[in-house]
Amino acid sequence: MSDGVNSTVQVIENTFIPLADGRRLSARIWMPDPAKTIRTHWPAILEYIPYRKRDGTAPRDESTYPRFAAAGYVGIRVDIAGHGESDGIFDDEYSPRELADGVEVIAWIAAQDWCDGRVGMMGISWGGFNSLQIAAMRPPALKAVIAIGTTVDRYNDDIHYKNGCLLSANFSWSCTMLAFAARPPDPDLVGRDWRYLWRKRLDSQPFPLATWLAHQTRDAYWKRGSVSEDYAAIDAPVLAISGWADGYINAPPALAANLGFRGKAVNGPWIHKYPHFAWPKPRIDFPAEALRWWDRWLKGLRNGADDLPAYRAYMSENVRPGGRRETEPGRWVAETEWPSSAIETETWHLNGDGLLSPQAGQPVLRSLSSPEDCGIACGEFFTQKPDAELPGDQRIDDGGSLVFMSGVLSEPIDILGRPCLKLRVSVDKPIANLAVRLIDYHPDGAGHRVSFGVLNLCHRNGNEKPRPMPPGRAEDVEIPLDECGYRFLPGHQIGLAVSTAYWPMILPGPERVTATLALGPHAALAMPVRWFGETIDIAEPDDPDPLPTYRMHRQPVSRRWIERDLQQGTTRYHILEDSGDAEMPGHGLIAGDQRRECYSIAPDDPLKLTLDGVYSCRMRRGDWSVRVETTSRLTCTATDYLLKAKVAAFEGETLFSERVWNHTLPRTCM
Repeated sequence: MSDGVNSTVQVIENTFIPLADGRRLSARIWMPDPAKTIRTHWPAILEYIPYRKRDGTAPRDESTYPRFAAAGYVGIRVDIAGHGESDGIFDDEYSPRELADGVEVIAWIAAQDWCDGRVGMMGISWGGFNSLQIAAMRPPALKAVIAIGTTVDRYNDDIHYKNGCLLSANFSWSCTMLAFAARPPDPDLVGRDWRYLWRKRLDSQPFPLATWLAHQTRDAYWKRGSVSEDYAAIDAPVLAISGWADGYINAPPALAANLGFRGKAVNGPWIHKYPHFAWPKPRIDFPAEALRWWDRWLKGLRNGADDLPAYRAYMSENVRPGGRRETEPGRWVAETEWPSSAIETETWHLNGDGLLSPQAGQPVLRSLSSPEDCGIACGEFFTQKPDAELPGDQRIDDGGSLVFMSGVLSEPIDILGRPCLKLRVSVDKPIANLAVRLIDYHPDGAGHRVSFGVLNLCHRNGNEKPRPMPPGRAEDVEIPLDECGYRFLPGHQIGLAVSTAYWPMILPGPERVTATLALGPHAALAMPVRWFGETIDIAEPDDPDPLPTYRMHRQPVSRRWIERDLQQGTTRYHILEDSGDAEMPGHGLIAGDQRRECYSIAPDDPLKLTLDGVYSCRMRRGDWSVRVETTSRLTCTATDYLLKAKVAAFEGETLFSERVWNHTLPRTCM
């Protein structure tokens, strides 16, 4: 059948890929129409994720794969086991079984009579993660990878933990996956077996948060699949892409630095989306970028892709905090090698008079005990929209922080790389967190967060074997901030804020903490200053809105708000995300979901932490309808995390299945 956009593209809505153990994975395929092309076999592009090709990623897939097929590639979207119409059960993200299945899928693709034996793999987020991990397993047919919004370190640079601190995104993503894994296959594709397959999923699905909180240190669980453990295992060329507004910004330059000529990196201004339809603008023509990569490594064309700069980055400037960010001011730069000789480390000291200066002041001690709700302008780790999910005006959190500011700049300062703060610090409790924010203060005082870093001080000597901080004993620590590319303009000021809390981005330790910082010579911010280098142009997409429009039976809603209860002494952060109900063209499936989360904390008591999540998923066609309702809750004591979850599945209005989980997990230096 035609895709309705390009008559030279043939679409196979569903086919089943057989695995050696008898299971089948469901795939949607776009290919050049053999009747209208000279060739009869082509290279193939695989995307392998759990997000339901039938309804979940259909708009995105339909904006990308027809273009690949028109250019002479077969595009293949495969759902992992236990998702969509794929057989089997979901056991965990990037599990050994998932990766082994992926290797089998690649071998199956390469053996098809429409494939010339060469396969590329791509994806954003989950698909970027498993692309890298499968590349490290070296399936013979896999010749190139494009990984977007990805990570090389599953412990420190995913939604679970960050330098030993527990991210609230860990809870949020568990809520999402609990609901995703509970959705049924479409009877239109699997027939009368759909109830049996659904029941099997519901009876076997895990509670992800319980698994992830059972591994609070960087143990073997996280090392498996972290390609930073052995970059040399990857021999396929990798193009890695992310954006400054995304949580996954550290992987592209890390891959460029460690893969040599096989690794190319791009960091733009974007949220967690494909960069041809991401916000804020400017976008890049991702399909054209991808085709250049595929043409070089899957078709062998000498088109200059292997001569691309090691790192292309967007240097943002003059970014206003808060509100919807349609376009981000700045320019594109290129570094032919990474690390770059154009980058020099410049040291700025945190001084007792509140100045951030290249000169160290006299040694001074300053103490700090942030309220537990310090951080409400932090935004979210996993950004899907360019408005309230991004960090707000940093002055909101400065009152609970120690803030150091440069003088008013007379010349611009460009930074590209990872700033790092070195501190001498003591704390009055054995378990403590520190958060650091690098800020651009505008002439009117508004503060835009350029980068941030956090450290659980128990992890000051590494994430594998944390140990409590002896109260009262000063120790030297380092806090790396995330990768950034930014120009501080004349008339602006550079700021650095330090706090003992960063809620709700990270969850607190068991006790309110006072930290004492040794300022002056022992408090130094290493800034990666870019003194020179190339400025480049990158083509933007011709189509400003490439995603197809579906008929909406109910409109989407997105909200974020903060609530302070002055009588109870409680601060709550609320999230409402409702996709609305969209009708899939061609087969009439109507699907939608709603996510509601509330994170609660008392400013003076970290043990009053509560995280609640409610997820509702709906699917219907004609007289057939199903829905899944999930609830999750995390609370804590000084020694334990208390977890509760429930999944209730309904056929029509009749309860089909219900499962409940209750877990108590010890806090491991948290």
